[in-house]
Amino acid sequence: MLTPEMVALKARLKETWMAGDYGHFAQYLAPGALDYFSRLDIKPGTRVLDLCCGAGQIAIPAARAGAEATGIDIADNLIEQARQRAADAGVAVRFEVADAEQLPFADAAFDLVVSLIGAMFAPRPERVVAEMIRVCRPGGRIAMANWTPEGHVGQMFRVLAKHVPPPATLPSPMKWGDEGCVRERFGQRTSKLTMTRRLYPIRYPFPPADVVEFFFEFYGPMLYAMAALDASHEDKLRKDLTQLWSTNNKATDGTTFVEAEYLEVTTRRN
Repeated sequence: MLTPEMVALKARLKETWMAGDYGHFAQYLAPGALDYFSRLDIKPGTRVLDLCCGAGQIAIPAARAGAEATGIDIADNLIEQARQRAADAGVAVRFEVADAEQLPFADAAFDLVVSLIGAMFAPRPERVVAEMIRVCRPGGRIAMANWTPEGHVGQMFRVLAKHVPPPATLPSPMKWGDEGCVRERFGQRTSKLTMTRRLYPIRYPFPPADVVEFFFEFYGPMLYAMAALDASHEDKLRKDLTQLWSTNNKATDGTTFVEAEYLEVTTRRN
Protein backbone atom coordinates (compact mmCIF):
# COMPACT_ATOMS: atom_id res chain seq x y z
CA MET A 1 0.00 0.00 0.00
CA LEU A 2 1.41 3.36 -1.06
CA THR A 3 1.41 6.24 1.38
CA PRO A 4 -0.37 9.44 0.28
CA GLU A 5 3.05 11.07 0.06
CA MET A 6 4.35 8.36 -2.31
CA VAL A 7 1.20 8.57 -4.43
CA ALA A 8 1.76 12.31 -4.80
CA LEU A 9 5.45 11.83 -5.57
CA LYS A 10 4.73 9.26 -8.26
CA ALA A 11 2.14 11.58 -9.81
CA ARG A 12 4.77 14.36 -9.97
CA LEU A 13 7.31 12.00 -11.53
CA LYS A 14 4.79 10.93 -14.15
CA GLU A 15 4.04 14.56 -14.97
CA THR A 16 7.77 15.28 -15.16
CA TRP A 17 8.50 12.58 -17.73
CA MET A 18 5.38 13.37 -19.74
CA ALA A 19 6.43 17.02 -20.06
CA GLY A 20 8.28 18.04 -23.19
CA ASP A 21 8.85 15.52 -25.95
CA TYR A 22 11.26 12.81 -24.89
CA GLY A 23 10.95 10.93 -28.17
CA HIS A 24 12.25 13.99 -30.02
CA PHE A 25 14.78 14.75 -27.28
CA ALA A 26 16.20 11.20 -27.40
CA GLN A 27 17.08 11.31 -31.11
CA TYR A 28 20.55 12.58 -30.24
CA LEU A 29 20.96 9.77 -27.71
CA ALA A 30 20.28 7.08 -30.32
CA PRO A 31 23.91 6.33 -31.31
CA GLY A 32 24.90 5.72 -27.69
CA ALA A 33 21.80 3.58 -27.16
CA LEU A 34 22.68 1.37 -30.10
CA ASP A 35 26.27 1.09 -28.88
CA TYR A 36 24.99 -0.11 -25.52
CA PHE A 37 22.49 -2.43 -27.22
CA SER A 38 25.25 -4.10 -29.25
CA ARG A 39 26.89 -5.38 -26.07
CA LEU A 40 23.67 -7.01 -24.84
CA ASP A 41 24.14 -9.76 -27.46
CA ILE A 42 20.44 -10.54 -27.70
CA LYS A 43 19.64 -13.80 -29.49
CA PRO A 44 16.46 -14.51 -31.50
CA GLY A 45 13.64 -15.72 -29.27
CA THR A 46 14.97 -14.02 -26.12
CA ARG A 47 12.18 -12.68 -23.93
CA VAL A 48 13.27 -9.09 -23.25
CA LEU A 49 11.76 -6.52 -20.90
CA ASP A 50 12.85 -2.93 -21.59
CA LEU A 51 12.26 -1.26 -18.23
CA CYS A 52 11.40 2.47 -18.32
CA CYS A 53 11.66 2.17 -22.08
CA GLY A 54 11.07 5.77 -23.13
CA ALA A 55 10.30 5.72 -26.84
CA GLY A 56 11.59 2.16 -27.22
CA GLN A 57 15.32 2.76 -27.66
CA ILE A 58 16.15 -0.81 -26.59
CA ALA A 59 12.90 -2.71 -27.17
CA ILE A 60 12.67 -1.84 -30.87
CA PRO A 61 16.21 -2.92 -31.86
CA ALA A 62 15.70 -6.01 -29.69
CA ALA A 63 12.64 -6.89 -31.73
CA ARG A 64 14.63 -6.32 -34.92
CA ALA A 65 17.14 -8.85 -33.58
CA GLY A 66 14.37 -11.42 -33.27
CA ALA A 67 13.62 -11.02 -29.57
CA GLU A 68 10.18 -11.25 -28.00
CA ALA A 69 10.29 -7.66 -26.76
CA THR A 70 8.19 -5.85 -24.18
CA GLY A 71 8.60 -2.26 -22.99
CA ILE A 72 7.05 -0.42 -20.05
CA ASP A 73 7.12 3.21 -18.96
CA ILE A 74 5.08 5.41 -16.61
CA ALA A 75 4.62 8.09 -19.27
CA ASP A 76 1.56 7.48 -21.46
CA ASN A 77 2.81 9.72 -24.26
CA LEU A 78 6.14 7.90 -24.48
CA ILE A 79 4.37 4.56 -24.79
CA GLU A 80 2.28 6.01 -27.61
CA GLN A 81 5.45 7.22 -29.34
CA ALA A 82 7.10 3.84 -28.83
CA ARG A 83 4.13 2.02 -30.36
CA GLN A 84 4.21 4.31 -33.40
CA ARG A 85 7.99 3.91 -33.79
CA ALA A 86 7.65 0.13 -33.64
CA ALA A 87 4.89 0.23 -36.24
CA ASP A 88 7.02 2.45 -38.48
CA ALA A 89 9.93 0.03 -38.08
CA GLY A 90 7.70 -2.93 -38.94
CA VAL A 91 8.42 -4.84 -35.73
CA ALA A 92 6.13 -6.32 -33.09
CA VAL A 93 6.74 -5.00 -29.56
CA ARG A 94 4.39 -5.13 -26.60
CA PHE A 95 4.36 -1.67 -24.98
CA GLU A 96 2.45 -0.96 -21.77
CA VAL A 97 2.05 1.92 -19.33
CA ALA A 98 3.33 0.47 -16.05
CA ASP A 99 5.36 1.23 -12.94
CA ALA A 100 8.85 -0.27 -12.62
CA GLU A 101 8.15 -0.75 -8.92
CA GLN A 102 5.02 -2.84 -9.55
CA LEU A 103 5.34 -4.75 -12.81
CA PRO A 104 2.23 -6.40 -14.29
CA PHE A 105 4.06 -9.59 -15.27
CA ALA A 106 4.34 -13.10 -13.89
CA ASP A 107 7.38 -14.36 -12.02
CA ALA A 108 10.26 -15.46 -14.28
CA ALA A 109 8.53 -14.07 -17.39
CA PHE A 110 11.71 -12.76 -19.06
CA ASP A 111 15.18 -13.96 -20.02
CA LEU A 112 16.62 -10.43 -19.96
CA VAL A 113 15.47 -7.41 -17.98
CA VAL A 114 17.25 -4.27 -19.17
CA SER A 115 17.10 -0.57 -18.38
CA LEU A 116 18.98 2.11 -20.31
CA ILE A 117 19.10 5.27 -18.19
CA GLY A 118 15.55 4.72 -16.94
CA ALA A 119 14.93 2.61 -13.84
CA MET A 120 17.56 4.65 -12.00
CA PHE A 121 14.98 7.45 -11.67
CA ALA A 122 12.34 5.38 -9.86
CA PRO A 123 11.88 6.66 -6.28
CA ARG A 124 12.19 3.31 -4.46
CA PRO A 125 15.27 1.47 -5.74
CA GLU A 126 14.71 -1.47 -3.42
CA ARG A 127 11.35 -2.10 -5.10
CA VAL A 128 12.90 -1.79 -8.57
CA VAL A 129 15.54 -4.40 -7.70
CA ALA A 130 12.93 -6.74 -6.24
CA GLU A 131 10.76 -6.48 -9.34
CA MET A 132 13.64 -6.88 -11.79
CA ILE A 133 14.68 -10.05 -10.00
CA ARG A 134 11.12 -11.36 -9.68
CA VAL A 135 10.25 -11.13 -13.39
CA CYS A 136 13.64 -12.45 -14.55
CA ARG A 137 13.91 -16.22 -14.87
CA PRO A 138 16.49 -18.06 -12.73
CA GLY A 139 19.81 -17.77 -14.56
CA GLY A 140 18.48 -14.91 -16.67
CA ARG A 141 20.24 -11.59 -17.09
CA ILE A 142 19.59 -8.18 -15.57
CA ALA A 143 21.34 -5.28 -17.29
CA MET A 144 21.41 -1.55 -16.54
CA ALA A 145 23.15 1.54 -17.82
CA ASN A 146 23.17 4.30 -15.18
CA TRP A 147 24.69 7.78 -15.22
CA THR A 148 27.54 8.19 -12.75
CA PRO A 149 27.67 11.04 -10.21
CA GLU A 150 31.04 12.17 -11.59
CA GLY A 151 30.09 12.17 -15.27
CA HIS A 152 28.66 14.95 -17.40
CA VAL A 153 25.01 14.11 -16.70
CA GLY A 154 25.72 13.73 -12.99
CA GLN A 155 27.27 17.20 -13.08
CA MET A 156 24.23 18.53 -14.92
CA PHE A 157 21.85 17.18 -12.29
CA ARG A 158 23.98 18.79 -9.57
CA VAL A 159 23.62 22.13 -11.32
CA LEU A 160 19.88 21.59 -11.58
CA ALA A 161 19.61 20.62 -7.89
CA LYS A 162 21.43 23.81 -6.89
CA HIS A 163 18.64 25.85 -8.42
CA VAL A 164 15.69 23.50 -7.78
CA PRO A 165 16.44 21.16 -4.83
CA PRO A 166 14.84 17.71 -5.27
CA PRO A 167 12.52 16.31 -2.58
CA ALA A 168 14.55 15.44 0.51
CA THR A 169 12.85 12.03 0.70
CA LEU A 170 13.87 11.06 -2.84
CA PRO A 171 17.14 9.09 -3.03
CA SER A 172 19.55 10.45 -5.59
CA PRO A 173 19.22 8.59 -8.91
CA MET A 174 22.99 8.96 -9.27
CA LYS A 175 23.55 6.38 -6.54
CA TRP A 176 22.80 3.84 -9.27
CA GLY A 177 26.08 4.94 -10.85
CA ASP A 178 28.10 4.01 -7.76
CA GLU A 179 29.59 0.51 -7.76
CA GLY A 180 29.31 0.02 -4.01
CA CYS A 181 25.66 1.04 -3.96
CA VAL A 182 24.79 -1.26 -6.87
CA ARG A 183 26.58 -4.17 -5.18
CA GLU A 184 24.67 -3.55 -1.97
CA ARG A 185 21.30 -3.28 -3.71
CA PHE A 186 21.59 -6.57 -5.57
CA GLY A 187 23.23 -8.29 -2.61
CA GLN A 188 23.11 -12.09 -2.59
CA ARG A 189 20.03 -12.34 -4.80
CA THR A 190 22.05 -12.30 -8.01
CA SER A 191 25.44 -13.59 -9.12
CA LYS A 192 28.16 -12.80 -11.66
CA LEU A 193 27.77 -9.07 -11.07
CA THR A 194 30.02 -7.04 -13.37
CA MET A 195 30.28 -3.25 -13.56
CA THR A 196 32.13 -1.27 -16.20
CA ARG A 197 32.39 2.48 -16.56
CA ARG A 198 31.82 3.59 -20.14
CA LEU A 199 31.40 6.83 -22.06
CA TYR A 200 28.12 7.67 -23.77
CA PRO A 201 28.63 9.85 -26.89
CA ILE A 202 26.19 12.78 -27.11
CA ARG A 203 26.50 14.97 -30.18
CA TYR A 204 24.41 17.99 -31.18
CA PRO A 205 24.76 19.90 -34.47
CA PHE A 206 24.59 23.22 -32.62
CA PRO A 207 26.60 25.04 -29.90
CA PRO A 208 26.27 24.53 -26.12
CA ALA A 209 23.94 27.49 -25.58
CA ASP A 210 21.51 25.99 -28.08
CA VAL A 211 21.84 22.58 -26.40
CA VAL A 212 20.60 24.15 -23.18
CA GLU A 213 17.64 25.69 -25.02
CA PHE A 214 16.93 22.28 -26.55
CA PHE A 215 16.78 20.80 -23.04
CA PHE A 216 14.51 23.61 -21.87
CA GLU A 217 12.10 22.91 -24.71
CA PHE A 218 11.98 19.11 -24.86
CA TYR A 219 13.42 17.49 -21.69
CA GLY A 220 10.73 16.85 -19.06
CA PRO A 221 12.83 17.26 -15.88
CA MET A 222 14.17 20.58 -17.14
CA LEU A 223 10.72 21.86 -18.04
CA TYR A 224 9.41 20.80 -14.65
CA ALA A 225 12.29 22.56 -12.90
CA MET A 226 11.79 25.75 -14.89
CA ALA A 227 8.17 25.94 -13.75
CA ALA A 228 9.45 26.46 -10.20
CA LEU A 229 11.75 29.37 -11.12
CA ASP A 230 11.17 33.04 -11.72
CA ALA A 231 12.80 34.75 -14.71
CA SER A 232 15.99 35.78 -12.93
CA HIS A 233 16.65 32.33 -11.46
CA GLU A 234 15.84 30.70 -14.78
CA ASP A 235 18.49 32.90 -16.40
CA LYS A 236 21.04 31.85 -13.76
CA LEU A 237 20.25 28.19 -14.41
CA ARG A 238 20.63 28.76 -18.15
CA LYS A 239 24.05 30.37 -17.65
CA ASP A 240 25.28 27.62 -15.32
CA LEU A 241 24.20 24.88 -17.71
CA THR A 242 25.73 26.65 -20.71
CA GLN A 243 29.00 26.92 -18.80
CA LEU A 244 28.92 23.20 -17.99
CA TRP A 245 28.22 22.13 -21.57
CA SER A 246 30.89 24.52 -22.85
CA THR A 247 33.48 23.22 -20.38
CA ASN A 248 32.84 19.56 -21.30
CA ASN A 249 32.43 20.17 -25.02
CA LYS A 250 35.07 18.38 -27.12
CA ALA A 251 33.94 19.81 -30.45
CA THR A 252 35.75 22.77 -31.96
CA ASP A 253 33.59 23.43 -35.01
CA GLY A 254 30.60 25.21 -33.45
CA THR A 255 28.79 21.99 -32.60
CA THR A 256 28.62 20.14 -29.28
CA PHE A 257 30.10 16.77 -28.39
CA VAL A 258 30.37 15.41 -24.87
CA GLU A 259 31.10 11.96 -23.53
CA ALA A 260 28.91 11.28 -20.52
CA GLU A 261 30.14 8.58 -18.17
CA TYR A 262 27.76 5.78 -17.20
CA LEU A 263 28.02 2.54 -15.26
CA GLU A 264 27.21 -0.58 -17.25
CA VAL A 265 25.82 -3.22 -14.89
CA THR A 266 25.14 -6.88 -15.70
CA THR A 267 24.18 -9.64 -13.31
CA ARG A 268 22.28 -12.93 -13.27
CA ARG A 269 19.35 -13.97 -11.14
CA ASN A 270 20.18 -16.84 -8.79
